[in-house]
Amino acid sequence: MFRLILFIQFNFSSNLYKDFKMGKINSKNKKPQESRVTEQDKAVLQLKQMRDKLKQYKNRIETKLNNEREIAKELVKNGKMDKAKLLLKKKRFYENNITKTDQNLDNLDQLITNLEYTQIEHKVVECLKTGNDCLKKLHEMLTIDQIEDIMDDTREAIEHQRQIDELLGTQLTEESIDEINKELDEIIANSMPEAPSHEIETEHKEIETEAERSKAKKVKDQSNKEKVAILA
Repeated sequence: MFRLILFIQFNFSSNLYKDFKMGKINSKNKKPQESRVTEQDKAVLQLKQMRDKLKQYKNRIETKLNNEREIAKELVKNGKMDKAKLLLKKKRFYENNITKTDQNLDNLDQLITNLEYTQIEHKVVECLKTGNDCLKKLHEMLTIDQIEDIMDDTREAIEHQRQIDELLGTQLTEESIDEINKELDEIIANSMPEAPSHEIETEHKEIETEAERSKAKKVKDQSNKEKVAILA
């Protein structure tokens, strides 16, 4: 009995270790992975599988029709009209099945297209919902009063900067007035025509000659006066 209990405990421990090693025992905190395949995806897959089966069925029927058409020709050649007629009836049955199969294929294609487009619309709606939720959260973060305060602060900052620009502009203008006047005087001086030097020299010589004549006349008059005084 004791040996049996030990054997059971050993087997239980071994199996428990194997299950843990192979990952059969999951952690309690580990969440099961959610499947990304939706019911709509499964429905679309089933419809496409049915469509493929109908196409395969249609191909088989068309192959039989071609074969039975050739067989009917041979029966007619051999004079076996009854068998040929029976084969043509069978051929007509297959043709009706092909017509029904085409209709079913059209219905399946239309349904698949509608489902896929509906999935796209659903995703678009989800995106719009997510965008609206984000927009609402942003609106909650910024109230009208906060926006007005921000606009007031912005206007004050712009006005302050404008005043600074005006002050700097005025200082620069006052400091530049002297330089502007100096530059203007230089331009005016450079633009004045130069007077000819030989005319100035001639005028200077004429002035010197007249001065000498006046001086000589004074000396002569003084000499005559002295002579008259001596004779007297």
